Amino acid sequence: MNINLDLLKKLEKVIDPANPEKGLIPIKILGYGEISLVFEIIGANDNLAYKKIPIFDTEKQVRRHIWAYKAYNSILLKRIGLLIPESGSAWFKDHKGKIQFYCVQEKLDINSVGNKVIHQISDHEVEVLIKLVLNEFKKVWSFNKRNPIIDVGLDGQISNFAVINFNPSNPHIDENTKLLYLDTSTPMIRINGKEAMEAVLFLKSAPAFLRGILKAAFLKDTVERYYDLRRVIIDLIANFYKEERAELIPKLIRLANSFLKGELDEFQLAPLTNSEIQKYYKSDAQMWRVFQAVRKLDRFFQVKLFRKHYDFYLPEKISR
Repeated sequence: MNINLDLLKKLEKVIDPANPEKGLIPIKILGYGEISLVFEIIGANDNLAYKKIPIFDTEKQVRRHIWAYKAYNSILLKRIGLLIPESGSAWFKDHKGKIQFYCVQEKLDINSVGNKVIHQISDHEVEVLIKLVLNEFKKVWSFNKRNPIIDVGLDGQISNFAVINFNPSNPHIDENTKLLYLDTSTPMIRINGKEAMEAVLFLKSAPAFLRGILKAAFLKDTVERYYDLRRVIIDLIANFYKEERAELIPKLIRLANSFLKGELDEFQLAPLTNSEIQKYYKSDAQMWRVFQAVRKLDRFFQVKLFRKHYDFYLPEKISR
């Protein structure tokens, strides 16, 4: 993958975390993660999406993450059989000596991403799409069952899948539709029970005074849910509240339960209930609202009062 490192270095000199689209090098924001900013560089003519992940303090941390990232992508593609976009990574020390790290993927048509697709197709086709996603889940957890040394996790929200060859002018999904899995930059893979990535680094976007509490109370459980097939399915369905398609949730629960009894019967998972989907969503949404509010307060103190640089990019509002 041809990544223009010089252009990224120039971008780092002029980008404003508070107003990232208003810098001297124009970018277009494609999305926000909990710790990242995803964007394209306008005029670069490279058809790439850049995911800036500002969490690393040492070269050792970066090299470990790149190793885990490559291993995760390789296993997803070559051993499990998920289709993923072409991707790469880039890092450097900026003019202040701070490490800047980017994961880079080929840029896709935004209309082909799952959370956009579900607003363009029929309700029946949404169910077909979710069954296709569940089939992707089955590939991963069947691999895990066959390979006790390696454990692979997924963030299975619908926004992490894209439809190959999707035509927004004639939107259509059927059983032969192929999907790309997009969230390959967070290497959720355990080898002999040990996380390949250094998960504690993902707490760096939290205010310093909260990190110890979050590590003790939430980190293990938050990471664990991506390795738990049932919880990944719950997260997939509960996310339809956020995507404003809540009316589909009862149908999707029935679909998932049928899939659990049929194609996923070997995993012996308990059926899902509407009440636990609601409870999960409310708890998750409340946690992220509080977390974002605390981060914005921390940014205010760091930038306005202490005149320090704030490394993370916060959306003004996240609909939950």
